Order: sequence, then structure tokens, then C-alpha cells
Amino acid sequence: MNDDRPLTRLDMLRFARRVVEHQAARQLALMDRWIADEERREAERQRRLATGQAAPEWLIERGLNGRSAVYVHVGGCAGAGGRTKGADRDQAVRALTEGGVPACPLCRPDTVLGILE
Repeated sequence: MNDDRPLTRLDMLRFARRVVEHQAARQLALMDRWIADEERREAERQRRLATGQAAPEWLIERGLNGRSAVYVHVGGCAGAGGRTKGADRDQAVRALTEGGVPACPLCRPDTVLGILE
């Protein structure tokens, strides 16, 4: 392009098209990564189901640091994050009563366990 002449409307439209094309390609690549991640998670879930591994009855969700507990969940809670570990009834009760770990506000394991605040 010659720098001596001003950009025409057609030049600007072609530039805008290239920008949109580039942004769309980046968004599609991002969406493809999300799809691949979800496919991996689903495949893992299917493998666990196929091996007969029963879902834990209770879950304890850890914080980002991996040490502190954030919530106690009923097994299968939709609100449980990816940093959960299966627990038995006694561990869940201890976490709620002695450990001071809050109950998930969605699945309310304290109600299921009969622990009232």
C-alpha cells in the first residue's frame, strides 16, 4: 500500500475483515481446546464408571493451596469443584464439627448428616 494516499473505505473494510477473521480463528482455537478438555474429562468419567468405581458418599473440597478444606459436599454434588477428595461419613462429620469446614450451600451435607448449626 502507498503511504502517500489516504485509506479508502474499501481499504478500511478489507482491514476490518482481516481483523475479524483473525479474532474468529483465535476464538475457534480456544473453543476447540475447551471441547478437547471436556472430552478428556468425560472419557475419564466413563473409565471410572466402567471400572465399577463407586462415587464416594461424601466429598471434601480443598482450596487452591491444596491443604485447607473449603467445603464438605454430598457425593455427586454439582457444586463440587475439581479439587475434591472422597471421604467416609466419619471424616465428613469431623470436618463439619471439629474442623470448622463449612457445608456446601447447594447440597447441604450437614442436613443430610443430621448436624444442625
